[in-house]
Amino acid sequence: MIKIDCCGADWRSGLDLLCNRPAYPPAAEEVAAAVIADVRKRGVEAICEYAEKFDHVKLTFDQFRISDEEIAAASKIVSAENKKAIKTACRQVRAFAKETLPKNWKKKIRPGVTVGEQFNPLDRVGVYIPGGTAPLVSTVLHTAAIAKACGVKEIVAVTPAGGVHPETLYAMKCAGVTEVYRLGGIYGVAAITVGVPGIPKVQKLVGPGNAYVTAAKKLLYGEVGIDLVAGPSEILVIADKSADPEFVAADLLSQAEHGSGLEQAVLVSTDETLFAAVEQACLRQKKMLAREEIIDRVWEKGIFFISVPDLDRAAEVANLYAPEHLEVQTEEPEKMLPKLKAAGAIFLGPWTPEPIGDFCAGPSHVLPTASSALRFNGLESVSFFRRTSIVRYSRSALEREVEVVERFGAMEKLGAHGMAGTVRFLNKK
Repeated sequence: MIKIDCCGADWRSGLDLLCNRPAYPPAAEEVAAAVIADVRKRGVEAICEYAEKFDHVKLTFDQFRISDEEIAAASKIVSAENKKAIKTACRQVRAFAKETLPKNWKKKIRPGVTVGEQFNPLDRVGVYIPGGTAPLVSTVLHTAAIAKACGVKEIVAVTPAGGVHPETLYAMKCAGVTEVYRLGGIYGVAAITVGVPGIPKVQKLVGPGNAYVTAAKKLLYGEVGIDLVAGPSEILVIADKSADPEFVAADLLSQAEHGSGLEQAVLVSTDETLFAAVEQACLRQKKMLAREEIIDRVWEKGIFFISVPDLDRAAEVANLYAPEHLEVQTEEPEKMLPKLKAAGAIFLGPWTPEPIGDFCAGPSHVLPTASSALRFNGLESVSFFRRTSIVRYSRSALEREVEVVERFGAMEKLGAHGMAGTVRFLNKK
């Protein structure tokens, strides 16, 4: 655990270690590039080899796709309680998505000039669903259920080979996934994006993944749309003397347990006495958790306690760090909102733990990390649409503005551009 004092005049210098964090190590990109190139060259043969190499599963092409019968059989063994939780979260994520759907519009903004926007849902999208020791059932809902609410017709899920968890398959069924492939990691991402025979390419790829999946998404950007380049999970909690140490500790640990060992959990507080209380609560609580060993990998270099003189400085620290998740546990959390300019999601008050956002609040939990909230948004409804601008001019409107077209054509030495305007009025009455 690292303590940082941000009370002095030179407070920004102490945040370099904290703020300069990559989404993934450079070596991951080299591995991703080699696997993508191999899948592009050898297709199904390469995918089968990587499934055996990375996931220790021997597959043939016919076994790539999980059948509807397998999904139905898996759904039968999911408990009634888990089904209810999945359905509740799915309903609430979809409801939020529908509230935020972009709307077509047109408006006459000058005499004879109408402009607007038209939004059409993508036809085919891919969602990556992590598996392994922490099967992210909720990620199915926070990607596919949003795509479904947006009207996407074909929703393709890829998830690591081997035993795909029944709850994950049930969530896919609820969310509206149309195809499921037991293909994980870089080779799974490549299978649905580079054009493998028998698996049509997706137009966009969304969802979190490990460092190698993230590197692969970045390399494939342009050939396919992506949501964002997201690294290990992180949380920053702003707290004052009113905060409950047990609440703060639990929320910090919730992100430290994800599993890569590169997660970060940051407490920024005006109350010096809170740090010791939170540290003791963390040490006590983690002993009750099954993933204590994973948390211990984060404890030494990924837990930060930052002292600040006031809540204005706390907001400045948060804005520099631009966290994936930002909690405000202060006496008047709403008053902090205008000061907070960059975060993937903000959670206000002691009764809004970050995991409520991970699971069922409504907004997607696919959020920017590694300070990229300074530049990017999290996954949202508009992410699943193509936007097209609409323009219509009348004759009189073009006549009024044709000189502007001519002038720009001349300035930019693009004569045909200017001619496209003037030709409409040559020898015309």
